[in-house]
Amino acid sequence: MLSGLFNYDNPVWRFIGKFFDILILNILWMVCSIPIFTIGASTTAVYYVTLKLVRDEEGSTVKAFFKSFRENFKQATAIWIVLLITGIIIAGDLYFFIRVQNVSPTLRMVMLAIFAGFGLIWSGIALFVFPLQCRFYNPVRRTLFNAFFMSIRHFLQTIGILVIDLAIPALAFFVLPMIQPFLFLFGFPLFAFINSFMFVGIFDKYMPKQTEEHVTDSEA
Repeated sequence: MLSGLFNYDNPVWRFIGKFFDILILNILWMVCSIPIFTIGASTTAVYYVTLKLVRDEEGSTVKAFFKSFRENFKQATAIWIVLLITGIIIAGDLYFFIRVQNVSPTLRMVMLAIFAGFGLIWSGIALFVFPLQCRFYNPVRRTLFNAFFMSIRHFLQTIGILVIDLAIPALAFFVLPMIQPFLFLFGFPLFAFINSFMFVGIFDKYMPKQTEEHVTDSEA
């Protein structure tokens, strides 16, 4: 019994090991995101590792992170800049129509609904685009389009991921404040790990039976 307990192939140890990997990922993600413009590359690298963790694929977390960071740096950075600019524009427009007083209530509600819709579309693209970047090889424009397409085609999963990602911090800050230290300890990679369970199921529908590190649309 004890030999089984201390066997590192034991499911309990493997589960603990994955959370240790997430802790390491959080440190790497925070350090590599400090310049701000590298957030896209570091986020892509996190998903590269968490998708492997969900699939129980072996390998060094640190090596896998930096491998993806280097390979996806240019495209992930371009994607991040596009998301950042469009996100600021949408947020600014929402803030404007929330605060503006010299327009009719009807116009305000219509404009708020329009930009809230844009915000939902933006959120769906932001959820899918970095996991897609680390899993499929495509130009930036195609990756953004695929993220939009998948977020719409798998709308229920998109909403499910958004709800989970919002519910966890809400639970930590308003219901169970004692779990806040764990949230800060594991950070964004914890959300990426949870999201990856859904992404693996979605991406498997687009993958050939024998896959490579990256797959083009023509192969999927």
